[in-house]
Amino acid sequence: MPGVTNDRLTDALPLADLMPWSVAPLRLGRSWPVAPDAASLRARWDSFVRSGPAEREALLEPSRVRTLHAAAAQLPGQRAGTEPLAQAAGPCPEPVRVLHGPFDEQWLIPDQRLIDAARPELWRVADARQLFLVEQGYVPEAGGPAVLACAVLPEGRSPAGRPGRIRPLYRRPDGAEPNVAPGLLTHLSGTYDTEVRAEDLLAWILAVAVRDAAGCRVPLTADPDAWARGVELGRRVLWLQRRGEGTERPKLPGGRRPYVRAPLPDRPAELLYDRDEEALLVGEGRISPVPAAAWDFHVGGVRVLEQWFGRRTARGEPGTLSAVRPATWPQAWTSELLELVTALALLAELRPLQDELRETLGADPVTPAELRRARILPVPESAHRPASVLDHHEEGPGGQFALL
Repeated sequence: MPGVTNDRLTDALPLADLMPWSVAPLRLGRSWPVAPDAASLRARWDSFVRSGPAEREALLEPSRVRTLHAAAAQLPGQRAGTEPLAQAAGPCPEPVRVLHGPFDEQWLIPDQRLIDAARPELWRVADARQLFLVEQGYVPEAGGPAVLACAVLPEGRSPAGRPGRIRPLYRRPDGAEPNVAPGLLTHLSGTYDTEVRAEDLLAWILAVAVRDAAGCRVPLTADPDAWARGVELGRRVLWLQRRGEGTERPKLPGGRRPYVRAPLPDRPAELLYDRDEEALLVGEGRISPVPAAAWDFHVGGVRVLEQWFGRRTARGEPGTLSAVRPATWPQAWTSELLELVTALALLAELRPLQDELRETLGADPVTPAELRRARILPVPESAHRPASVLDHHEEGPGGQFALL
């Protein structure tokens, strides 16, 4: 991480010691149940259920765990069939919003019969109160954020490098039982003489977390002023990563705002950047001003804007369900692109403040030894496991119900 030397990380704690419960990334097994627009998913499902047995098997793209005849339970909180896919009929299960990659919200058919490893434990705690922290894969000298946060369910795959883990902020629905090492919030509250909530710790992590070959680590400070600055900075990072909240959206300073200066073509084939003109060239279309910092924003060694664009213009192999895509570039994608440019530019402006804060943290750290003396470390094994969720039934294969 630029601006942070190894000696300053001596007392940094593994993220797993702060937020112990983590889940591996989802493993889809096939690409067609996810798409940038919900209409394509419904069209793909309709093509699937209208097909005959032999064609249906080819369209499914079966894997070792997901075939036309494999059984699978409903995902928690979702309405999908539980009969084998060979018998599936009717409308598409209602698509849900997911984070398909860094800064890339797409839609997913929430049907466990289509997903090799859907991680039901994540779906059980996904609600309006939940936030997810997603570790990014480590790529040497690549820079970029070590962790990202989102309110929608993340797939968790990193664009490059070994994928990290998904860490929900709460272990139970409705914001109950923070996924924080037992006793840590109380200890930090005493250190700073102010209440420290789980949301504050999440903000701090977003502000100062670093990642190297050893994993994601978080330095903690005993300085109340440094803590307050970090939490405020992290809240801003979270707000930008979520592209604002409600009706409020991020805006560039000085009244600058990216606009469509030349209409985007129906099928843009390439994305280029004119650094001198601060212009994003979308085929024959043109968007400006686009700060260079937005174009240069990378996560896991991959340029965010290029990956976002590529996933919306890639054409699936003919004859596959992934090839079912919008005939023309939707206006909604243009709006999303303008919002993404703004958010990335503003996040880039925060990096010097984050680096400056990290530079001050070696002077007065909260050390692992201190947390061991307070009996917060080692974290009890139970905190690494998901909590029991007993507030609803889940339909298992063939309509059977399971109590969890």
